[in-house]
Amino acid sequence: MNKSWLVTPKNTDFSIHNIPFGIVKSSSKNPRVASRIGDYAIDLLALYDLELLNGLTVERSDLDVAHLNELMRHGKKGVRALRKRIIELFSEGNTELRHQNELHENVLLPISEVENLMPVKIGDYTDFYSSIEHATNVGTMFRDPNNALLPNWKYIPVGYHGRASSIILSGQEIHRPKGQQKPNESEPPVFGPSKLMDFELEMGFITFDGKPLGERISTAEADDYIFGMVLFNDWSARDIQKWEYVPLGPFLAKNFASSVSAWIVTLDALEPFRVEGPKQDPKVFPYLEFEGNKNIDISLEVLLQAEGAEENSICKSNYKYMYWNQCQQLAHHTVNGCNIKAGDLYASGTISGPTPDSYGSMLELSWKGTKPIRLKDGTERKFIQDNDTIIMKGHCEKEGIRVGFGEVCTKLLPSI
Repeated sequence: MNKSWLVTPKNTDFSIHNIPFGIVKSSSKNPRVASRIGDYAIDLLALYDLELLNGLTVERSDLDVAHLNELMRHGKKGVRALRKRIIELFSEGNTELRHQNELHENVLLPISEVENLMPVKIGDYTDFYSSIEHATNVGTMFRDPNNALLPNWKYIPVGYHGRASSIILSGQEIHRPKGQQKPNESEPPVFGPSKLMDFELEMGFITFDGKPLGERISTAEADDYIFGMVLFNDWSARDIQKWEYVPLGPFLAKNFASSVSAWIVTLDALEPFRVEGPKQDPKVFPYLEFEGNKNIDISLEVLLQAEGAEENSICKSNYKYMYWNQCQQLAHHTVNGCNIKAGDLYASGTISGPTPDSYGSMLELSWKGTKPIRLKDGTERKFIQDNDTIIMKGHCEKEGIRVGFGEVCTKLLPSI
């Protein structure tokens, strides 16, 4: 097991086995590309200027920027070599940086003294619907319990194109959205603030540049086009969604905000945690077939914190439950020749597990409001109230190795 000479907190999400990528700035440093180990951000621009990244394809201009998109244009091979070099520099026994205090003090920035920025300039955003437990729960609630899944669900990774401009970074507050709702089937619709605000526990993956328009990416090639993953909260206004989604799907119910975590964890860091996914029946079309284990064992948790109160753990799920894996999602997305670009974001869809405590939304946890969730302060929640904060966490752990994502945290403010 690789160890670092840098002391890190026990059970940190950001061990030497992780080495994610993000963007930071401080009072004395402009926005730049960084990695993270323990409670320190690693200033990669400073490493470059110290000539500690020599021999890589990465250039200074790729690091002295406010987004990772330029770095991502080096593709899997270039980013992999950079991550490998960072691990080498911080590995136990390496003295290139360790014993030069004036150097590593410039490279290592206490995480409390930096501000994370949106890591990528997101060009396009697609949201999938790939958890069979979630799709079954929703179909049971709103359609036929004996025929919950729509006819196409087990044949294609269902998805839709979302709004990239309103994707925000963890920590940014949002306001309760307004829109049309139809609370009573026998009366006309009304307009006003959403009364049924919800989170959706999701993961997202971010791509490198893909192939030219007209060419597809196969499931065997998909991993080579995926840069890394983030936690993703796909905020949903359920009452607005119910009225608007027929015939074209979600619109105002989704486009007001979606929240992402700050550090992008590479697929290389997640590779040791691959597991077998659910059996897919009926047999998928040849372009969706794949070899090997493509699901990832990522433990996920959602916490709800009322203003001035303690955090309440309300959901524990796992990314390994996904029926459609991300290689299939990307293969389906491009099978018609759709091109992808560096910085595009693809969300998993709500990640629900097989038990009620693993359901990935308030809609399911409270079963459409019929089973309120009781919090530690004695209050109850059917959906999210004003000034509630939703916190999502995720990590992988195996044989003493932990790789995590930190958190995505967002507070819901009253409507304006």
